[in-house]
Amino acid sequence: MNRIKNIFISIFTDRRLFITLASIIGAGIVVAFLLDFLIMPSYTNYNEGITVPDVTKVSLDEATSLLDEYGLRHEVLDRRANSAYPADYIIDQAPSAQQIVKPNRKVYLTVNTATTPQTVVPDVVNMSLRNAEIQLENHGLTVGTKSYESSRFRNTILRQSVAAGDTVSRGTVVNLAVSDGLGSRIVEVPDVVGLRLSEAQQTITKAGLRVGEVRFQPSREFTPNTVISYSPDEEELTEGESLFLIVAERFDAREAVESGAIIDDSTSVNQQNQNPENQE
Repeated sequence: MNRIKNIFISIFTDRRLFITLASIIGAGIVVAFLLDFLIMPSYTNYNEGITVPDVTKVSLDEATSLLDEYGLRHEVLDRRANSAYPADYIIDQAPSAQQIVKPNRKVYLTVNTATTPQTVVPDVVNMSLRNAEIQLENHGLTVGTKSYESSRFRNTILRQSVAAGDTVSRGTVVNLAVSDGLGSRIVEVPDVVGLRLSEAQQTITKAGLRVGEVRFQPSREFTPNTVISYSPDEEELTEGESLFLIVAERFDAREAVESGAIIDDSTSVNQQNQNPENQE
């Protein structure tokens, strides 16, 4: 043990060990300094910036030459049709003009096409309004005016101004006729009192009406989950209108009072029994 101890003492008291460690640390500091102040700045063009020129509203050839002069690269990202620009003119750019970027940065260009791109109009009739808008936009079409007409199913597309399957220019406006949820005819209101809730819902739907709010109410007379009453209590309604239903539940399903705790104060009862005025 003493021999091993003496070996460790001789190692850690040797000046050459500390000189070696100090040399390694010093070399690391020098390398970090070179990376931070010399190598990395030259690699990333630190403290160098170029103001992006505005190349919109000029031809693609002019934009290419101007970007080359500024030391920037370019790529045509998209081609669109815009009647306000001549063919092969720049409609948009990214990064935008006046932004400061590093040298050799790529600028993405949107170029006006000589011919308008075409697309096939999707069939959106009977779709929901939201889905129809998504489908038209995905096909490069523009949703125009939305007119509402009487029909049973609310926010459902009844007609489209451009026929499905037609090939048109991208950006073409498609107007939509949308259902307001109210039919144009008068329907008879079915008597659903006493029916189970599921049966009542089916009966109401078949009649051309809709089930609105459903509330549950304790009842001794009606079987649980059957309809006690409905409103409006009319013989006829406009197609698509809603009925509000009151449905039975077990009479003991709820506490009689739910607004707070019940306080049992026996002293007040005894005082009332002892007070002759309260007994009269």
